[in-house]
Amino acid sequence: MLRTAAAVLAGKSARVATRLRGGGSALPGLVVEKIDPRFLSQALADLPQGIVVVTGTNGKTTTTKMLVALLRAHGLRVFTNPTGSNFTRGVISSVLGEISLKGGLDADIAVLELDEAHSLHFAKVVKPTHALLLNVARDQLDRFAEIDYTAKLLAQLAEQTTQGVVLNRDDSFVARIAGRLADGVEVSYFGVDETIADRLGELMEQDVRSDDDFVAPLVGPGDGLLKPLDERRFLVTFADRADGSGNVGPMQMRQHGLAAMINATAATSMARRLLGDAFRGETAVTALEAVQPPFGRGEVIDAGGTELELVLVKNPAGFTVALSTYGGRPVASMVAINDNYADGRDVSWLYDVNFASLRERGVELTSGVRAYDMALRLAYDGVAVRAVEPDLHAALDRFLAEHADEPKRIFCTYTAMMTLRRTLAERYDLPDFGEDAAE
Repeated sequence: MLRTAAAVLAGKSARVATRLRGGGSALPGLVVEKIDPRFLSQALADLPQGIVVVTGTNGKTTTTKMLVALLRAHGLRVFTNPTGSNFTRGVISSVLGEISLKGGLDADIAVLELDEAHSLHFAKVVKPTHALLLNVARDQLDRFAEIDYTAKLLAQLAEQTTQGVVLNRDDSFVARIAGRLADGVEVSYFGVDETIADRLGELMEQDVRSDDDFVAPLVGPGDGLLKPLDERRFLVTFADRADGSGNVGPMQMRQHGLAAMINATAATSMARRLLGDAFRGETAVTALEAVQPPFGRGEVIDAGGTELELVLVKNPAGFTVALSTYGGRPVASMVAINDNYADGRDVSWLYDVNFASLRERGVELTSGVRAYDMALRLAYDGVAVRAVEPDLHAALDRFLAEHADEPKRIFCTYTAMMTLRRTLAERYDLPDFGEDAAE
């Protein structure tokens, strides 16, 4: 008890110090781990409704935020890591923001976004009761190398899960994990309705699965399927209610695109599994329609009276989805590409993205560490680039000034997004990282 109290006190102090300095969330976690290596397992041990881990290549932050909103709307007290710091030490830092000095966490359930690799580090300390596994795609080639390695990480996490797993039935790498679960662990799926099966290419890299003989599992009771009604409205249908009484929707969320819809389908499927008979479709619709796009992920910022969309891109599948969602509406665009550790050092993946949708308007600026590489890549696809400015602050100033009276969009990798978002927050009084704007 004394060790836990000391760890909490030291961690809270480190957390305050790093926030004042504008730093990340790793240091408080490191401080706590040094003092009390069992801190995290003890803090999460007594949550009555368990621990849910959300992971996969794309959509972790968005899906986690949606699932938290769904559970809270149904009356649960949910602990989560809202800043998107998805390493184990980031989770510890989030715990420090809510835990008492005695080590008590006032929550019914934990819903945690975790990086694919760090989810295993977490599972060594705390066994998740449930896992929501989203997808597998090429990402951060310097860290994950081959796509099969990422699939292996997700499978190993599923093997550590004790009660239930929700899998993407349309992703062959994820759906096959069902055969590796421990005895007694229940499995259900989410996916797309057969009427839009031809749009799966918008959500995943079909090229890496072209020779795959995979057949999706049959739709079973409790499996949630996405059924778009148009480009904005959709339903989540459940197979155990053939009369339609179990449908969730129609609904229209604040975040645009097919990827946001499938993330909502995944979150709804997991929420229904966790809540059982307490799940209410009307409550779910209200909750999902109120969810603000997460920080930098399709977030719309009021930039002096005009809209500025900040769109995170980090791999071929994600950039392709972003272009299909946002690229069809020609607005003033900027692309900011960094190659820092958190972005992935290898940016060759840019050559697996088709940028043809940007030809009509062109790109006003490329920026970031790889500004010139990005401009060259766009040139290969016949996309005109007006200017190259590697310095992110200078590029943002120029972009905002030259396009002050029109809608704007910035596609950016993670560390570029963080830099730009901090600058925009100071200029336009935006909510802090991990917080939502007041309604």
